[in-house]
Amino acid sequence: MTSSTRVPFHKDNNLLRLSAAMQRAQQKATQALAAAAERQASTPTPFMLPGINETARAIPNYIARSAIFAPVRRGWRAMHDDTVFLEGSNILLKGSGKQLSEDHADIWMHAMYLQTTALLGEAPVINRADFLRGMGRPTGGSAYEWLHEGMKDLARFTLCIEARRKDGSVKYSYGKHPSTRVLAMLGGFDYHEPTGSYTLYADPRWAQIFGNREYALVDWAKRLQMRHDLSKSLQRLIGTSADIQQKYSLDILKQRAQYTGRMRDFRTSLERSLTELEELEVITKPRIETATRGHEQAVWIRLDR
Repeated sequence: MTSSTRVPFHKDNNLLRLSAAMQRAQQKATQALAAAAERQASTPTPFMLPGINETARAIPNYIARSAIFAPVRRGWRAMHDDTVFLEGSNILLKGSGKQLSEDHADIWMHAMYLQTTALLGEAPVINRADFLRGMGRPTGGSAYEWLHEGMKDLARFTLCIEARRKDGSVKYSYGKHPSTRVLAMLGGFDYHEPTGSYTLYADPRWAQIFGNREYALVDWAKRLQMRHDLSKSLQRLIGTSADIQQKYSLDILKQRAQYTGRMRDFRTSLERSLTELEELEVITKPRIETATRGHEQAVWIRLDR
C-alpha cells in the first residue's frame, strides 16, 4: 500500500490565503515607503547641482540613457501612453505624452539650470528673450512661439519612475503606486505678457532624482555648436558613463534614437555625428566595427568633461 502525505484541502486553502495576505502586506509596505519618500522629496530643499554653471548643464542619468528625449525629425512625434523607456533590476521608467525631441532637452536642461539660481522656495523668473539667448537661439516671433510650444510639451509629459538600491530597497518611486503622483518633466509655468517673462515651476522631487550626483554634465558651449540632433543625443549618453572607452551596439543606438528607417541610413547619420563629436573634442577615435558576437557596434574614447 502507498500512503499520501498530501496536505488536506482546507489546509491548502489556508496556505493560499496566508500567501495572498503576505503579498498584500508587502505591497502595502512598498506603497507606504514610496509615499514617505515622496513626502520627504516634496519638501522644498535647495536645488544645488555640483558642476552645473553657465557653461555646463545637467541631466539625470536615467533620463539621459533613455529615449525620453530623442533626435526625432520635426513634424513627426509619436504619442506615448505609459511607454517603458528604461527597465532593469534597479530602474523602471515610463512616460506619457508626445515624444520629446532634442530641442525639448535643451529647453528642459536650461530650465533646470535656472532652478539652481533661484532662492529656496521661489520659482525663477526669466525673460523669454534671455531664455532663448541662453540656448544660443535667435529671438523673435517664431522663436517665441517655438519656446512656448516646447514648454507646453514638457509640462504635459509625465513620468512614472521607480529606482532601487543594490539591496533591492526603494530609493524613490513616483507614479508607479496609487499613493504617489506622476512626475511632470516641467511642473508648469506662468507667462507674463507685458514683460515677456516666464515663471518656471519644477517639482521639488527632481532634487532627489538628481541626488547623489547621479547625473551627466553636459558641456553647454559644445552642445550649442552641434548641427545634428543625433550628436546632441550621443553627448547625453556619453556623459552617463565614467568609462573611457565606450561601446554600444548599433541596434541599441538606433532604438534609443527612435529611428524607424533603414539601418544603413541610420549608420550614415551615426558616422556623421561621431565625426562632429570628434571635431568638438567630446570623443576621439570613433569607429564602427563588428563585435565578437557578430553585431555592429560603435566604439569611441570619451575625453575629459
